[in-house]
Amino acid sequence: MVGTAFAPPSAAHGPARPGGTGHEIRDPLVAARTAFFNGSGWTAHLPEPRHDRRLPDAQGELANLLEAEYGLRPRAVPPGEGPEVDRRDRAVAGLRRAARLGVPLTPEALLAHREGDPRLMAVLTELWPETVRWHGPRHAEEVLHAMLGESRDGPVAGHLLDLAVAAGLHPLTPVESASLARTTTHRAVRHSAWRYLRQLPGGPTYLPHPSQAADAYERLLLAPPVPAFGPERQGPAGRLVAQSMLLGGLDTPGEGMSGGLAVLLGGLGDRLAATDGISGVITVVTAGHEDLAADDRLAHDRAPRHWVLRLPVDAPSAPAQVEMHRHRPALTWWAVRLLRAMPRPLDVLHVRYADDGSLALADAAERLGAALVFTATPDPHRGLAERHAASDPADPTAADALRHDLHRVFLADRLVERADTVVGIPGRGGTRELVRHFPGLARLNEGRGPSAPPEGIAPYRPAPDEDDRRREALKRLYRDGTRPDALDPRDRGLPVLLCVGRLHPLKQQDLLVRSWLATGAHHTTTLVLIGGSPGTGTAVEDDIRRRIDTLLAPYPQAARRLALLPALPNTEVRRLQRALAQRTADACCWYVCPSAKEEFGIAVLEAMDAGLPVAGPRRGGVAHYLRDQVNGLLMDTSGQAGLMRGLRRVAATSADDRRRYAAAGRKLVGERFSVTRMADELAAEYTALHTG
Repeated sequence: MVGTAFAPPSAAHGPARPGGTGHEIRDPLVAARTAFFNGSGWTAHLPEPRHDRRLPDAQGELANLLEAEYGLRPRAVPPGEGPEVDRRDRAVAGLRRAARLGVPLTPEALLAHREGDPRLMAVLTELWPETVRWHGPRHAEEVLHAMLGESRDGPVAGHLLDLAVAAGLHPLTPVESASLARTTTHRAVRHSAWRYLRQLPGGPTYLPHPSQAADAYERLLLAPPVPAFGPERQGPAGRLVAQSMLLGGLDTPGEGMSGGLAVLLGGLGDRLAATDGISGVITVVTAGHEDLAADDRLAHDRAPRHWVLRLPVDAPSAPAQVEMHRHRPALTWWAVRLLRAMPRPLDVLHVRYADDGSLALADAAERLGAALVFTATPDPHRGLAERHAASDPADPTAADALRHDLHRVFLADRLVERADTVVGIPGRGGTRELVRHFPGLARLNEGRGPSAPPEGIAPYRPAPDEDDRRREALKRLYRDGTRPDALDPRDRGLPVLLCVGRLHPLKQQDLLVRSWLATGAHHTTTLVLIGGSPGTGTAVEDDIRRRIDTLLAPYPQAARRLALLPALPNTEVRRLQRALAQRTADACCWYVCPSAKEEFGIAVLEAMDAGLPVAGPRRGGVAHYLRDQVNGLLMDTSGQAGLMRGLRRVAATSADDRRRYAAAGRKLVGERFSVTRMADELAAEYTALHTG
């Protein structure tokens, strides 16, 4: 399905509106996209560029890549021949332009790129359905058959079979595909062939017996279970909604890639399932080999009318965002197969990340006849040009990071284009910033842009023995200063700086420790960090821990005043926050969020709800609700100097101001950021959609 409200520009568009690019736009990515989607165009390489078509403040590799991808040329698909743009970059840029312009390439022209890198394959996959529609399934099938004959035992064969499955084509007979599955030396190709056989008439009989599978994942592929989940056909009336949480674990916030979104979707799903107009909620997650070994269920109840569906992935655990492209065809296949087995058809599927996993579920929604909802954010658009302005094109890591960000910008465009509706995250200026990065969204709601349902947190529910549990939480925290996860009991009277979140470079826990040491705050405060997998962590988590250990090595006293606790269940985190908030003024606790940015900041809201004064990043979504010196403090977290200034402001805040910030923050959360309000507004969005 295609959301026509988000159609890209075409050659038939009329003259550009005056000032479409506007030399006042300082961000080169925004300037390029504004000109492209308004149909006016710009170029960085004209001999005498017009002032309204110049690329502002861009040079080097970023300018060349933007020119290749967005610069309007006489031909529908630009050559992208700026300096330093190699053949691969030109191909990616040209295909992205074709996708945005709706140019249907022939199967031969499109599949000429079949041996491209993952970013090229992502664009090819997006263009393929339109190619089949325009040039006919029979011709597309013939081209696939010919190319499969040329690429029988390479990864390309798997990609071609995945394209066949996506379009319902049959380029190979059951005998041919079974032979390919049996003889290939590539595991991914074997899996693609098995999925392909499942869709062929008579194909399943050619699958090997599950006893021949190499491992548990292959046994699932050969004998897919049919878990019982979802509302009964005669159950409550209303929309059946699925929401995705493909990165990290739903029940393990703070571990690996799992963060505030896990907390948000868990509480939201529970509340949404009890909301009028909603018959049930399915939260879709991933489960790798280790996850399935610990719990082999593919679906289970989480709360009344709220189920968790686990899509198997051929990886040890939930794949990282940069690896999600490898799993896109399998995720689509599993989602369609499992969601279609429910007693009632799915009505709405809501995705929230601009990545290949979300596009996999968008494919599934289309095949299931479900409406697609996408939550768009200004990430990675916001600050992309600034992040990469000083990068060294000779540094392969920096070059790859730039291309990955541009890849995600394209994926977000595709999700906007394919969604039946798009919603935003609330910001200080409404959704104006979102429209700035997605000009096509300005057409929604009579020019007001997309709606932005409020985000919210579930109410904290104290245990019957809550007071005893809070005392025990503080006792564990102050049990032994020689332990890395505890503080010295003798420091119980010192103020506490608390920070909760997954261990990740964007969260900048190491920068917080460096700034804490540099300001001398370790002489007068303790620092408590909560986050990271218990036991063996991910490579990213281990790197952050090593950085912190290195910083603490010259400061043995500071090491006793810093506790790095592994991620705790959300209830335990919120209980500890309340225990710390109850302490005396001299032993006060601040919640400090040092993140480079937060799209919203669920952990910040939870700290405010607990009655803690909060200091958070000026950049990103936190500034939407945290007002400096009104209900907290805003800090410049772009570097050590800014964070040090923020910590000094925290230290200089009077007890009266701390109490005022805490009271105002708690009042704000209670009035504006409840999960009930969020569920009600999303339910209204879902019920307004045309489904089926």
